[in-house]
Amino acid sequence: MIIAAITIDYLLHRLELVPIGLYLGYAGTILIIISLIYSLRKRKIIESGSPKNLLSLHEYLAWTGSVLILVHAGIHFNAVLPWLAVLMMLITVASGLVGKYLLKKANESLKGRRKELVDSGLSSDEAEKKLFFDSITVDLMKKWRVVHMPITLLMGILSLLHIITIIMY
Repeated sequence: MIIAAITIDYLLHRLELVPIGLYLGYAGTILIIISLIYSLRKRKIIESGSPKNLLSLHEYLAWTGSVLILVHAGIHFNAVLPWLAVLMMLITVASGLVGKYLLKKANESLKGRRKELVDSGLSSDEAEKKLFFDSITVDLMKKWRVVHMPITLLMGILSLLHIITIIMY
């Protein structure tokens, strides 16, 4: 993501289109807001759309929006609030990617171990008993969103404060 942002920023500077970076912040924010459709569907606030497809859309739009916002942010250290918002955005993206990756790996590992136990001659019930604590761990990992959501909320608040202060001053 950072490499993509640096590449885009480099191209904008080479083509003398640096002012476009300002507008990339708007576009990135809009993409991230649109990506929240997945959360609305997950909470059944909206009924249409496949959760799996909306999750993929969420990941793509949030990642793309974050890249655009990184280009928008540039390397300007003249204000703390925008950098706090960018930092929280990076932490939010990282928590989403890490949560997704760890959960996928944990599920794959649990399925693999279950298959090994059954293939070695244990009944399904015996395999489930042996994997009880592993199953609990995977179930707890499915709740990683409990961490992801407050981070996302804080990012949203900091971003909103940044936008408000820009409009006011």
